[in-house]
Amino acid sequence: MRPKASWSPLLPSDCVNLAGWRIATLRIEYRWSEGRTERFIQIAAEFIRLKVDVIVTSGTPQVLAAKQATAVIPIVFARVGDPLAIGLVASLARPGGNITGLSVQSNELAGKRIEILREVVPSLRRVAILANVGNPFSVVELGEAQAAARMLGLEFDTLEIRRAEDIAPAFEAIKGHAEALYVCPDGLVDANKIRINTSALGARLPTMHGYREYVQAGGLMSYGANLPDLYRRCADYVDKILRGTKPADIPVEQPTKFDIAINLTTAKALGLTIPSTLLARADEVIE
Repeated sequence: MRPKASWSPLLPSDCVNLAGWRIATLRIEYRWSEGRTERFIQIAAEFIRLKVDVIVTSGTPQVLAAKQATAVIPIVFARVGDPLAIGLVASLARPGGNITGLSVQSNELAGKRIEILREVVPSLRRVAILANVGNPFSVVELGEAQAAARMLGLEFDTLEIRRAEDIAPAFEAIKGHAEALYVCPDGLVDANKIRINTSALGARLPTMHGYREYVQAGGLMSYGANLPDLYRRCADYVDKILRGTKPADIPVEQPTKFDIAINLTTAKALGLTIPSTLLARADEVIE
């Protein structure tokens, strides 16, 4: 009989982790794709060869790669946009199969993010929306952001990327046109968040992101689920599975905590004054 095991924290969003354990210990292997989509399938295949006990990952393309690799080994996702819409689970209450985890539903927050962006830039008329269109959920969020812009009477430019090399040409395409930038978060974007924020600052574009980690990397603002909270809750899923519960019987849960983060250093560099009412609502203010 295998001994019970504990769990340890996950790495950032573009990492794929596994948990396997031996005599009275927990063995953890870490893999990072560096934002390269082709690495997802390679890493998943490696985990299958290692005969791991649990695969833990974060992000829609990463989970889809793991799902393609195995229908037997339990898979836990720390965050996925909409697992029901992309067919990862049969239902949120009864996932079925070998996959479960936490859903961020970030596409539903697109309207709120653009509203906050316009609160900081009242004169906003045209927004650029950057998304990795190789990520199925980023395409969904892109559509939501476009719809939200239309609802608010804003024009928009769509910046479609699939690899890191697409980022610089995307910024060249909107030079002198857009007045702000909405960034759809995903693994590729996460791996290049400093490059994106630096380019946005150089183009004098206020940015809106999905997570506070992007603001800590120089972005202007974010509104979205608290990732450390999701990762801690993900550890509970792993613990249950290692103790014998089937993924099919563990409901998919959604975020309970959402954060607003603001980088005042970036705001100053852009010549922006953040409204005091928004600062009062912020969960994190970087100075």
